[in-house]
Amino acid sequence: MSKAIIQAGWNDVPHLDDKTRRELAESFPLHEREARMNGVPVLGSGKVFPVAEESIVIAPFALPPHWPRIVGLDFGWDHPAAAAWLAWDRDTDTVYVYDTFRVRETSVAMQAPLIAARGRWMPVAWPHDGLQHDKGSGEQLAGQYRALGVNLLPERATFEDGSNGLEAGISELLTRMQTGRFKVFGTCGDWLEEWRLYHRKDGLIVKIRDDLQSATRYGVMMLRFAVVEPRGSTLGGRSAGYGGRRGGY
Repeated sequence: MSKAIIQAGWNDVPHLDDKTRRELAESFPLHEREARMNGVPVLGSGKVFPVAEESIVIAPFALPPHWPRIVGLDFGWDHPAAAAWLAWDRDTDTVYVYDTFRVRETSVAMQAPLIAARGRWMPVAWPHDGLQHDKGSGEQLAGQYRALGVNLLPERATFEDGSNGLEAGISELLTRMQTGRFKVFGTCGDWLEEWRLYHRKDGLIVKIRDDLQSATRYGVMMLRFAVVEPRGSTLGGRSAGYGGRRGGY
């Protein structure tokens, strides 16, 4: 006998108008709103990012060409490999997640074209496990991506002071979300799926299905290396940024 879970929220209830939804939302404590409004389960000891979804999700738009871009990449095999494409509005110091991919049990040779197709000129931020060597070939993981034309940054992702702590990265993202300086295109469904369920247990972040969250964190940590597409670039890839391709577990 098969089972399925169907998630439904207030947007699926046509008889609730905007005024009623707003009044109901304001009547609930902030930490209960996602569960009440969108059917998102309350897990562990609370969400990693306790902010309202509507405060970060926006409709896709054509990204201005003068906004620098960077990609965050999280390596994976059994757990998915994931990448998040970020654009940075320097005037307002706002980061936009505009495209993603998430793939499982997929080789570097298959992932590299997915990254390159979106613009080989964009620098790619990556985590410390890229320094590890493949047990079969003995080749460094980061080197495998570089050999296939992926524009990995010279060094692994760190903050400007050289630190790379998880909680520091989470704090940076949360502060941006709370101050309106972090936005996500509504087409990035896989990213939002992870974000809704990203939670803590006994105060600690549960590192399950967090691949796109990790990729985003690496990109934001290395935001200082984001670049604008060179004029007359021959490095290919679509870069206008309407994004949101779906991968899958």
